[in-house]
Amino acid sequence: MIPTARKRKLAAAIAKSGAEALLVTNLADVRYLSGFTGSNAVIVMRGGRGTLFTDGRYTAQAAAEVDGLKVVIADQPVVPTACAWAVAEGILSCGFDETQTTVAALDGLKAALPAKLRKSFFVAVGPLIAKLREIKDEDEIDRMREAAALGCRLFDECLEHVVAGATEMEVAMALEYMARLNGAERMSFETIIAGGERSALPHGRATTAKIPKRGFVTMDFGVVLNGYCSDMTRTVHMGRAKAGEREAYEAVLAAQEAGVAAVKAGVTAQAVDQAARGVLEGAGLAEWFTHSTGHGVGIEIHEGPRLGKKQEQKLKAGMVVTIEPGVYMPGKFGVRIEDTVLVTVEGCEILTPTTKAWIEL
Repeated sequence: MIPTARKRKLAAAIAKSGAEALLVTNLADVRYLSGFTGSNAVIVMRGGRGTLFTDGRYTAQAAAEVDGLKVVIADQPVVPTACAWAVAEGILSCGFDETQTTVAALDGLKAALPAKLRKSFFVAVGPLIAKLREIKDEDEIDRMREAAALGCRLFDECLEHVVAGATEMEVAMALEYMARLNGAERMSFETIIAGGERSALPHGRATTAKIPKRGFVTMDFGVVLNGYCSDMTRTVHMGRAKAGEREAYEAVLAAQEAGVAAVKAGVTAQAVDQAARGVLEGAGLAEWFTHSTGHGVGIEIHEGPRLGKKQEQKLKAGMVVTIEPGVYMPGKFGVRIEDTVLVTVEGCEILTPTTKAWIEL
């Protein structure tokens, strides 16, 4: 059941934008508003009411999934059909999210209108739904707790596959197979398993490279469960650590824990970033921390807010964000530790409580 509060909040946002209606084309936004999971659909929202347009392939699926919206099965492309319907309904101005719409797509939208409306009908109103999606309701939070819990179990179970000589792909395959067996719809993103020198690649997706006898292995992965993503990273070590490796790990762990401790409703995103980054600065490792501290998670793996330098947005209770500082030394090694946390009034709830202690395999 899609909460009616979502549609009420969106109706208020549309009214504030000055547009009469909103054309929703991003599939993640479509799912958020309707529950529909097909690959071809748009929604026209007007006030608290909405109409979803899809094609004949999804007649049965739309009937089963769509909650709280009227469904129109189009026999022509859905976008022109939705535009023609809006005009026929007497709508004179329709908002769209320019952050999700290319110039070519906008031209296509305008081409579906009568000539007299092409200059005035569509109004750029920004990511109205994306902003709503930043704050999760109780149902979303429950789903994200379940997805995160599954990710934690997968990490614990997958460690037996992290053995010297196995390929990164073999480890990833074992993890992803277990994810499917446990009900995951898919992985949140392409699984990162990066061993040895490749652990210095922040996005070192699994390859045929072999797990080393000695060195770090970074494991960054997530699952989609009941429509919502999980995200976590743990870094383990094969064999005995070389000089500087254990110290680097402990510095990243301290930075990550400082970032988590800084999370609280009302705190700015840049303050959380600086809490983590400052620890690495104190350890002389800040130059090797080359990305932001975290990002929002939800229906999509990367949502707002972004936790980085100069990000002045304040965190709000109900946001779900990652805290994932790392150090990456090309040609040597890399370490990243990541939790997903729920922002609360008093602080945060760690959704991925799997151990972050040093693990030596």
